[in-house]
Amino acid sequence: MKEQLEALVNQLVEQGVDFEDAVNEFEKRFIRKVLEKNNGNQSKTAQLLGIHRNTLSRKIEQFGLDHRPGPRRRRR
Repeated sequence: MKEQLEALVNQLVEQGVDFEDAVNEFEKRFIRKVLEKNNGNQSKTAQLLGIHRNTLSRKIEQFGLDHRPGPRRRRR
């Protein structure tokens, strides 16, 4: 994984991607994936990310993430 990350960083630098843009995009995707893994549960997601729930809520708003789980199917 370290090699893949190194290759990605090299590509970003070569393409002149701004540091802040790169960090924000990584953070947005990482948070989205952990939210999905936890079915939108912000408390559990914040705990796994090692951040306060209020910080997570602020980042969800900042990045415009839709953290709600999809429609649930009724069991018969």
